[in-house]
Order: sequence, then C-alpha cells, then structure tokens
Amino acid sequence: MARIVGVDIPNNKRGEIALTYIYGIGRSLSQSILAQAGVDKNLKVQEWNDDQFAAIRTVIGDNYKVEGELRSETQMNIKRLMDIGCYRGIRHRIGLPLRGQSTKNNARTRKGKRKTVANKKKATK
Repeated sequence: MARIVGVDIPNNKRGEIALTYIYGIGRSLSQSILAQAGVDKNLKVQEWNDDQFAAIRTVIGDNYKVEGELRSETQMNIKRLMDIGCYRGIRHRIGLPLRGQSTKNNARTRKGKRKTVANKKKATK
C-alpha cells in the first residue's frame, strides 16, 4: 500500500481510481492532479516510481485542501451556521434535512430510526 497525505491507497488499482480514496478528491480532480504531475492515469499505483509519487504529493500538497484540513473546514462551516442561528444551522442542530426536502414520510437518514409514539387512550364513561 502506498501512502499519500496520510491515506493508504490501493496498489492494484489505476491511479485515477486510487486517488479517490483520499477525502476531497473525486474522479475529475484525480485526473487533473495526474495530468499536472505528468503521470499516466491508466498506470496502476504499483507501477509508479518514486519521482511520480513525489510529483503527485507536491501537486496535492501545494494546490488542494484534502483530508483533515478539509474535514475541519467543513465542520467549522457547519458550526458557524449553527452559531449564527440561521435556518440551515437550526436544521443541522435538530438533525433534520437542510435543503427543503419533505419530512412527513421520508428523511429517515437524517432523522434516524423511527421513534414510535403511543396513541391517546379513549375517555371512558
């Protein structure tokens, strides 16, 4: 296994796919990183030499926020929304969908497991 920015990337995959194991790098970004580093995107990771590894590390390190730095920035953005008390921040706080989705029937991923509420007893005479 090769390590780039603290993440083990698989040796037996093509470089384009292997870089997507890093948080913050998708397919299109991995293609542009490999192009900037001058590495063929179809080469498998095990076929990369030390110069290619170094080039990829420098391109990622100099130009992109990935892994811990990106995660912390995302968390800080969410925390800022919650602190200022805007609509999105309140929805984050109470664990409901943020972007206008319906919550009557769906939204199970955001709301969590169902909590059954007992119905009222009928009044006896």
